[in-house]
Amino acid sequence: MKRIDLIPIEHNRKIGEACEYIEPNVTEDCIFYADGEPIGFYMKQMPEKMCKLADLANSEFRSKNVPKSLLERSDAFSKYYKENITWSQASKSSTIQMSAILGSIPPKYHMMRPYASISKVHSEKKAQTFIKAMLLLAKESEQLIKQILPKQYDQQIELFKDVSEKWKFGNLFTSSISNYNISAPFHRDTGNIVGAVNVIICKQKNAKGGDLHIPDYNA
Repeated sequence: MKRIDLIPIEHNRKIGEACEYIEPNVTEDCIFYADGEPIGFYMKQMPEKMCKLADLANSEFRSKNVPKSLLERSDAFSKYYKENITWSQASKSSTIQMSAILGSIPPKYHMMRPYASISKVHSEKKAQTFIKAMLLLAKESEQLIKQILPKQYDQQIELFKDVSEKWKFGNLFTSSISNYNISAPFHRDTGNIVGAVNVIICKQKNAKGGDLHIPDYNA
């Protein structure tokens, strides 16, 4: 895999800003280095087994078998106010974002829930194929990390040694989230275990975008 050394840059991006489309400048398999240490990697194509699991999980996720959180995009509100139509009509002709969380959910004090919980998706019988496919995908991801970034794999194992099995999703993660049609603004994930790694899988079929932009490194 190609080596890419990440160099911090100055930028004026702010948390909460939307990211316009930017032509990707990382397009081939590579390992990212920061200060001489490998910290992550990018693969244009996953191993065949992972692709098949992702296909299965994606198919189940987009079906009625998996309960999802729904969020109308701003274009629905725009049509509702500007075109003098009903909310039902605006929703049908606009973008709807969908997501499903698996594994554990941390406390959310601002929502009056000061305790951790397990995603309710696990109690849905029809969602079991989706859950199993995602769990197997998580475990295959772990092996990929172990193969490409063995040092980070060992560090992740160490970080998770005190995490109860109840709160794990696989061996190196506490949860997963599957998204459809979601374009997130610039943000920092602050709820992660400090030093832990994330795996992002983009399933791009008849889709536009889906890129990850890290302005701190112009990547």
